[in-house]
Amino acid sequence: MSRPLLFLDVDGPLNPYAAKPQRRPEGYTTIRVALRPGTPLRVWLNPSHGPALLALPYDLCWATTWMDAANRWIGPVVGLPPLPYVDFGDSLFAHRPDGVHWKTEAIVAYAEGRSFAWVDDEQSPADETYVTARHPGAALLHHVDPRVGLREADFKALAGFAAQL
Repeated sequence: MSRPLLFLDVDGPLNPYAAKPQRRPEGYTTIRVALRPGTPLRVWLNPSHGPALLALPYDLCWATTWMDAANRWIGPVVGLPPLPYVDFGDSLFAHRPDGVHWKTEAIVAYAEGRSFAWVDDEQSPADETYVTARHPGAALLHHVDPRVGLREADFKALAGFAAQL
């Protein structure tokens, strides 16, 4: 039996972008990323997150607007090897009238029925409904507060879900 997937969002879970802007959270480092010329983006990352994520019984996969850029900018700072990623293609930021997040359909398709956990700061009950109706495997949509990022309780919840499978 294959291990479940763990879909990782960057902004919110790994980069607590909504934390107080003048105070970097303890244990985090700052990087500046120039995704577009002249607009550097401040990103806070915790180097302990990579080893903690790798210790979980999951196969990790990026599920972020960063897509493959997460392998260049985020993974090395937090200690993650290059990971596969969900390519959101034309659905990137696409509005859905049913309230389902623009990532949800692509994540379910990528999982192909395989059990998964998805950590993000933008999920809603509409996403839970969508996943329940269209995904035959077990799924955990785990909300992470973008003011604090991943915490010990989040890692425990992810480990607990995997242990139930």
